[in-house]
Amino acid sequence: LVSMYGKCGSIEDARMIFNGMPIRDVVSWTSMIVGYAQHECCEEAIRLFQDMQHGGVKPNKITFLSILEACTGPEALAFGKLVHAHIVDSGIESNVVVGTALLSMYSKCGNIEDAQRMFNKLSNRDVVSWTAMIAA
Repeated sequence: LVSMYGKCGSIEDARMIFNGMPIRDVVSWTSMIVGYAQHECCEEAIRLFQDMQHGGVKPNKITFLSILEACTGPEALAFGKLVHAHIVDSGIESNVVVGTALLSMYSKCGNIEDAQRMFNKLSNRDVVSWTAMIAA
């Protein structure tokens, strides 16, 4: 339900369902983060990601991709770098999808140097990563 309400743009209803859940797993947390990120509620997505971590729920690849989508603009760069550190710790930085999401995050935050560095780290570049770097 959280995911469905989020996809339909009913973020308030998604949050109401989410808040009423007695047990929240990584899927429910990620669904709510995705809803916020897709509807440009970036601060809420970031706050929820932090709450998830404080609650002891470990983010997965989809969670990281979703929170990186929410990191746009220079004000989100510090948080984006923190997420990048978590990604490195989880061992998924070399994944082309995750690496491209990091590249895009750095670009959207105005840090072209780190976007280029991330692109250079990608051992397996695809058309999406090339396009993201060209757009940067």
